[in-house]
Amino acid sequence: MTFPLIDPIIIQVGPLALRWYGLMYLLGFSAAYFIIARLSKIRGINLSKEDVSDLLFYLVLGVIAGGRLGYCFFYNTSFYLQQPLKVFYVWEGGMSFHGGLLGVVVAGWLFARKKKLRVLPLADVLVTAAPIGLGLGRVGNFINAELWGKVTDLPWAVVFPGAGPLPRHPSQLYEAVLEGPVLFLLLWGCHRFKAPTGVAFGVFFAGYGLFRFIVEFVRMPDAHLGYQLLGLTRGQWLSLPMILVGTCFVGYAFYRGRKI
Repeated sequence: MTFPLIDPIIIQVGPLALRWYGLMYLLGFSAAYFIIARLSKIRGINLSKEDVSDLLFYLVLGVIAGGRLGYCFFYNTSFYLQQPLKVFYVWEGGMSFHGGLLGVVVAGWLFARKKKLRVLPLADVLVTAAPIGLGLGRVGNFINAELWGKVTDLPWAVVFPGAGPLPRHPSQLYEAVLEGPVLFLLLWGCHRFKAPTGVAFGVFFAGYGLFRFIVEFVRMPDAHLGYQLLGLTRGQWLSLPMILVGTCFVGYAFYRGRKI
């Protein structure tokens, strides 16, 4: 398949440009607002509309700050140690999911502490609001023709611009499906079937980590990092702790048996 030529910029007025990738972030956070508002009522978390807006603001800051710092630390440490001011050049690109996740965890914890809310029920809600944005973000990666997969002869392989003449796995779309609707349905099921508090939080960590680990086998690693210990990518090594922590968390939550 030939890559569908989609201009990454939707509309541009002078130096200001609205990009598909940025729109995906906007849609993701908008979906998160409604999911948080809905689930907070189901879970009995006392959040007003203003509280949900404030929480979303915390999360946006957490995603941006954590994602940027995570990329600088996890994926290009030596470069940013030599040029520390480049950390603030977010327009040059470079965001890490794992860093963004840590930023969201910190932001959510600070908000819960400020509002005197129980952390785990709120965490269950927040992780359920995340997959829509994650899936849309991967669609944005596809439109940008970045983070493509390895060469393959499968019938749905795509020839990406800038990746040579050979067809490749559209790994962005694999991740979009797994990290988006599939992960969302798993998490929604935790609420629907009244799993113990903390299970959804653990399922998110384990589920995302597992999906990312699997897809990385057909995704090209970062050019400046390549394959690392045991032939795994940096993304896979960062996902393994997520699988371990998430699995342990699910087991612990069921052991404690605290229902919604």
